[in-house]
Amino acid sequence: MTLGPDVVSEADAKRARDFARMRAVATGLLGLMAVVFVAASLARARWPHLAPALGYVRAFAEAGMVGACADWFAVTALFRRPFGLPIPHTGIIPRNKARIGEALGGFIADNFLTERVLEEKLRQLEVARWGGDWLARPANARRLARRLAAILPQVIAALPPGALREVASSAAFAAARTTPAGPLASRALAAIWNDGRAQVMLDLGIERLGGYLAEHQETIRAKVSEHSYRWLPKWVDRMIADKVTDGLLQMLQEMRDPEHPWRLELRDIIERYIARLASDPELQSRAEAFKMRMLADPGLRAQADELWTGLEGKLAEELAADAHGVAERLERGLLALGAWLAGDLAAQARLNEWARLLVRRGIAPRRREIGMFVAQVVASWDARSIVDKLELQVGKDLQYIRVNGTLVGGLVGLAIYATARAFGLD
Repeated sequence: MTLGPDVVSEADAKRARDFARMRAVATGLLGLMAVVFVAASLARARWPHLAPALGYVRAFAEAGMVGACADWFAVTALFRRPFGLPIPHTGIIPRNKARIGEALGGFIADNFLTERVLEEKLRQLEVARWGGDWLARPANARRLARRLAAILPQVIAALPPGALREVASSAAFAAARTTPAGPLASRALAAIWNDGRAQVMLDLGIERLGGYLAEHQETIRAKVSEHSYRWLPKWVDRMIADKVTDGLLQMLQEMRDPEHPWRLELRDIIERYIARLASDPELQSRAEAFKMRMLADPGLRAQADELWTGLEGKLAEELAADAHGVAERLERGLLALGAWLAGDLAAQARLNEWARLLVRRGIAPRRREIGMFVAQVVASWDARSIVDKLELQVGKDLQYIRVNGTLVGGLVGLAIYATARAFGLD
């Protein structure tokens, strides 16, 4: 057997080397039996006084050759016609590959893809925890990330135009419809408010407003003059405007203090509102209604489609141009996903339940179709290909059968010869 293009892994290469070595051992043992047989036959003629003892050696070697040849024929007949001769009932596997495929598909469907077997295996495996542990290993995440980065441009290029946009848009809108708006908004606002970003934005707003007031004092004076009494002197208008501006600037300066009463009151109002979003049914109902109005807005859908169209056009180019960077980002994401799965018991429970649901609704009811698919794949294989694949997997063990057949045949022949001598039948 020679390694074909399908034999590419190191494991397959090792199997091929082991198979070749055992085949050489089995063939060499047959040759040894032939040499012993010839030597014993010649020795009996040359040294007649040793004939009785050499008879046992010759009987062992003769029976060993018969056993070796018989097992060689049996092993070879599984995969091909011995010496290319059209001997009946040889080349069994290539001639019956369709029937083998049907039997294999039926066996898989009846013994591996039933709902009971699959659910029991999933419970033992704990898919989510196993997947998290596997992804949390840097070597696994790196290898998977590189493979994904290599095939993603090809996958995107093979998709029909607009398919990625449609899938992403539909998935995003479906997720938005099924996600409660109130609790989500509450968590988002709490994240923004609690990590200090809102305070930074408030400080920036106070600073910008103070700068605007300082730079536009003339505009403020003009507005005060427009709305003041005509009989008031202009210097009074300027004084009022300056007082208003100075008062506002002083108030804004005071509000820079995080403990300013107005800021404390604002913080209390926002925190109460965040809590209400998470627990008040009425406010949640209004948030949900607002969300549904937004999702039903044709303009939002059009803007989302336009955004995805632009992203879709650049995505394949970006992936192809920066495969290394994409792989690194994917690796970081996969490691984070693995750490999350490995540590979040609630997420593990949800994912395991989804896996069992997939088995119940997606795989188990279609086990016959899966079995037929296996049968069709096997039937479509080239006869040489299926012979090479199967011989690669079991060839080493079959060569052991040849070795055993040689030795067992020799021992049986020796026993028969000894029995015949014992009863004077030789």
